[in-house]
Amino acid sequence: MWRREYGAVLGWFLFSGITDGIDGWVARSWNARTKLGAMLDPIGDKLLLSGSFVVLALDGAMERWLATLVIGRDLAILLFAAGMLLAKKKAEFPPSWWGKCSTVAQICYILALIGHLGGFLPAVLPEIGKWFVLAFLAISSVDYARQGKRMIN
Repeated sequence: MWRREYGAVLGWFLFSGITDGIDGWVARSWNARTKLGAMLDPIGDKLLLSGSFVVLALDGAMERWLATLVIGRDLAILLFAAGMLLAKKKAEFPPSWWGKCSTVAQICYILALIGHLGGFLPAVLPEIGKWFVLAFLAISSVDYARQGKRMIN
């Protein structure tokens, strides 16, 4: 991505997404879910997405404010979870439906942006995707804040 080889990046990004989907499907279908897998899967997703947002923002391929908002929300969630653990409050942090929608919007946006930068897709697709990212980011942020308030109380 840093070298702007967007065709290869698009291929690897699609490969990562497809194998992640297959992994989840196999775990559910064969009842092979584990606590470790449930913890590592979203971490892997966030590392891939956050890394993509950082590199594309630093390279000037996307607006830095968008990457800042996306990564800032994820850091806020992570800091809240760490605070709850340090306070020794027993709490689970399952992803919300809105959080999953936000992740899907981010994946679609990155795919559309990489596809556009590689010359495969029109510019309108990442522009539309950016607004979906913002909408789901706002909704999921409010939802997580509401859940966090409930956990504290």
